[in-house]
Amino acid sequence: MNCEPIILKFAFDDSTMAPRFFCPMPLLAHSTVDLPSTVAHHAERVLRLAPGDALTLFNGEGGEFPARLLALGKAPRAELGEYIPDDRESPLPITLVQSLASGDKMDWVLQKAVELGAFAIVPVASQRSVVKLSGDRAQKRVEHWQKIVASACEQCGRNRLPDVADLRRLASHMAQAPEPGTLRLILAPGAALRPADLPRPAAVELLVGPEGGFTEDEVLAAGVAGYRALRLGPRILRTETAGLAALTALQVLWGDMS
Repeated sequence: MNCEPIILKFAFDDSTMAPRFFCPMPLLAHSTVDLPSTVAHHAERVLRLAPGDALTLFNGEGGEFPARLLALGKAPRAELGEYIPDDRESPLPITLVQSLASGDKMDWVLQKAVELGAFAIVPVASQRSVVKLSGDRAQKRVEHWQKIVASACEQCGRNRLPDVADLRRLASHMAQAPEPGTLRLILAPGAALRPADLPRPAAVELLVGPEGGFTEDEVLAAGVAGYRALRLGPRILRTETAGLAALTALQVLWGDMS
């Protein structure tokens, strides 16, 4: 019987299916880093990882690093491998301008929008928004959404964090000029324009209403601000469905789902 000891050697290539962690700090290839407490807690308490296990670290600025755990506990550390310049970003920058939705619908929309490749997310308060946020409550909610976005990037493999803008009033947002070449779209049941009717844009800004929809004044103001009304078939979609359906349609036409 062969009783020779089995020696396990770590290879950074083994991190292909390793759990991913967002580490908002400078990361340098072939260096050792102290892990943030939130990352260490999730690795140790939730995923039950141990020193020697593979993981992937990214800081949201692009690219990722295969890594291995060196220690957990009071001084959690990891060793980084070679930098991998993978971003997995869509060639079509889509900014989702989402009216505030009630309950956990906003969390759901942000999470899925990240998975579908949204470039940025702008939460807006429209006239029929059920949720009313201001001051510290608004700031805390934005910080919560930013955590949702980071977690979604960990899950779906994105290495650049989509920006989550501060909450603003819809009228204030519409008054801001978009980036040159941006196609502004407002989802409106009954509109004549379909996604397939659109010319290929350089970038898209997609405006989605709240549970009660936009008021007539808001729709008129959107037209003045350069938004084109877009429909997604003959059915009326919920606010948590409409933006995600439009994101998918645009990605199929001109993004990375074609």
